[in-house]
Amino acid sequence: MILRLTHAGNFWYIDPMRLLFIADGRSPIAQNWIRYFAERGDEIYLASTFNCSVDFPLKGLEITPVAFSGARKSNQHPGAASSRTLKLRSAIRHFLGPLTIPRASKRLRGFIERVQPDLVHAMRIPYEGMLAADAYTGAPLLVSVWGNDFTLHAPSTSLMRHYTTWTMQVADALHADCQRDIRLGKQWGFDSARPTLVTPGNGGIKTDIFYPPSKPVDEPVIINPRGFRTYVRNDVFFQIIPLVLKKYPTAKFICASMAGESQALKWIQQLNITHAVELLPPLPHAQMAEVFRRAQIIVSPSIHDGTPNSLLEGMACGCLPVAGDLESIREWITHGKNGLLADAADPQNLAEAILEGLENKNLRQKAAGLNATIINERAEYTRNMGKIKLFYESLIRLNR
Repeated sequence: MILRLTHAGNFWYIDPMRLLFIADGRSPIAQNWIRYFAERGDEIYLASTFNCSVDFPLKGLEITPVAFSGARKSNQHPGAASSRTLKLRSAIRHFLGPLTIPRASKRLRGFIERVQPDLVHAMRIPYEGMLAADAYTGAPLLVSVWGNDFTLHAPSTSLMRHYTTWTMQVADALHADCQRDIRLGKQWGFDSARPTLVTPGNGGIKTDIFYPPSKPVDEPVIINPRGFRTYVRNDVFFQIIPLVLKKYPTAKFICASMAGESQALKWIQQLNITHAVELLPPLPHAQMAEVFRRAQIIVSPSIHDGTPNSLLEGMACGCLPVAGDLESIREWITHGKNGLLADAADPQNLAEAILEGLENKNLRQKAAGLNATIINERAEYTRNMGKIKLFYESLIRLNR
């Protein structure tokens, strides 16, 4: 490593940075973030809680299973399971997962001590942040909050409450994708005097991939990009399809990451909507962007969330967002201006919002312009990753 001055000439910092990420190495969100630093030449070490392979250079990879993650396949997409399986797995991990932290953190601590990183970044509270807090060695620890870490996971069991509080007390800095989670982090024990940063969880939107179609979409196409997750009301989403088809019989509903999902196929058969629904497998970013550009409306029927990356991607591609009315979502969407908010647990209310979006061409056009500006100013990848790099450097300087 070479010690040199920053451009401002006021501070010393390490270049290249030696960064240790604790993450689910299979996650496209985590990979999108880590790749930036790997490609700029920093020394990257990854402690992955799941078996994984990545397509960017690493100085070291340590698989650190926790909460039974070692049983998952390396090529299995995160969240790729039936709805029932996801609920059962989530319950087991909430109750029994914390019991696996002490043993896993011992292994992680050994890796941290060998690497001697300038910064440790845990990219989620359960269980990566919890592991990092339990394995704390003194290297500055940055913890990221993902969507429902505080609202769904943290209060689920007494052990989850304990480890969430402990993680917030140990963390030297906090990153979240919405201001709400910075506020909640402080309520869970994070020291308000310590540094914080708010940026999209995947680093931001690559606008050379996610951009609007050359001309507005005329067909009534609605996309749900969320897949099956315990906090997404897909049962409500499928119930609204017949309600929308009554007014728009030619409407098409595209469901991402649901191909072969038995529960989705059951709902489609019961509701007699086979002709109107297309179930897609998990797709690479470039292909997903093409799907977004086919749609007029993107629907995010979640009851727990931070800032969904897929929602921002759809907005960048010109889709009108219709989302659950959550505090975090209101940081991005103003109802009736650049999108529509609805009760994700109420089929009638959600259907009415979608119908309003289909019927109101002026709203769609106005929202597309507003959202393009919002994405460029607040969510563009290169701009955000530049902020994150400066944040990393500031944390390293504070430690030294």
